[in-house]
Amino acid sequence: MYGLLKQISEKAIKLADFEFTQEQTENNWLGGMPTSEAEIKLTEKRLGIDFPTDFKKFLSIANGFSAPNDIEPTFETVDKIDYLKNLDSFIIEAYSIDGIENIGKELEKSIVVGGIHEEQYFLLIPSELSNGKWKYWKFANWYPGEEEHESLESYFNKVLSYLNETIESEKTNHNNTSYEKP
Repeated sequence: MYGLLKQISEKAIKLADFEFTQEQTENNWLGGMPTSEAEIKLTEKRLGIDFPTDFKKFLSIANGFSAPNDIEPTFETVDKIDYLKNLDSFIIEAYSIDGIENIGKELEKSIVVGGIHEEQYFLLIPSELSNGKWKYWKFANWYPGEEEHESLESYFNKVLSYLNETIESEKTNHNNTSYEKP
């Protein structure tokens, strides 16, 4: 996963569609320092859950990861991770009405790992079953419904694909620009 996050960092900084700190630009890295196993265990104990393996791996690489653009969430540092119901209970209430109450039920148990104080969240949703599969949602009110991902890695692969498409589009637009001589 480190290689994937490094590619996202490098491409996002190259695109410069978003403001990054001088340190991020110099290091070509949008992530924070790795989280210790002890910090992960303390957060799991505080929340009363065991994170999925891929999220623990992510935290062991980066404690927080800046948004690469204005449509992706910033992944929070481990000390800020919390249940959505503790951070934004209104959104749960808004999605618990007839016809979409299934979304409200998922939001009720979701854990915000990205996007606090932003326009979109990245949520981890534990399974009802003890050995069940976690859900990975990018969720925003401006987006029609949740965007579910198979895993954290599949989400980051989609982000990288989007950045690559943006770079290619900019190259194409730049090459198609004609300049007239005065």
